[in-house]
Amino acid sequence: MARVLAVDPGEVRIGLAISDPTGTIARPLKVIDHTARQEDAQAILAEAEAQETSTIVVGLALDMEGEIGPQARRAMRLVEVLRSLTDLEIVTWDESGSTQAAGERGDDLDARAAAVILQEYLNDRESKT
Repeated sequence: MARVLAVDPGEVRIGLAISDPTGTIARPLKVIDHTARQEDAQAILAEAEAQETSTIVVGLALDMEGEIGPQARRAMRLVEVLRSLTDLEIVTWDESGSTQAAGERGDDLDARAAAVILQEYLNDRESKT
């Protein structure tokens, strides 16, 4: 099984996390500074290639009713660009609460939030097999 890369898209920083080769455990990878959607997508895809991933999971910040709000719409535009640039599987995942679950602030907070998103995705996928 190939690795899975998770993306926690933000207005200032984008957190990335990576799974182990078995697709079981997530760990924070890095934080990249947001520049523009196209450049962000290219940076994400470069990391996906370097990490030999088969799937990219992009976090969507859904509102309290589970609906797509402004932040989730921005994330969906990033997803559209990613899908236009690669044949890798791109999936979305509800990231609600991931930043709070990642713990205290720090330079790697966004990467830790991406790891929370990824671990939830991996756990869900595992429970369905």
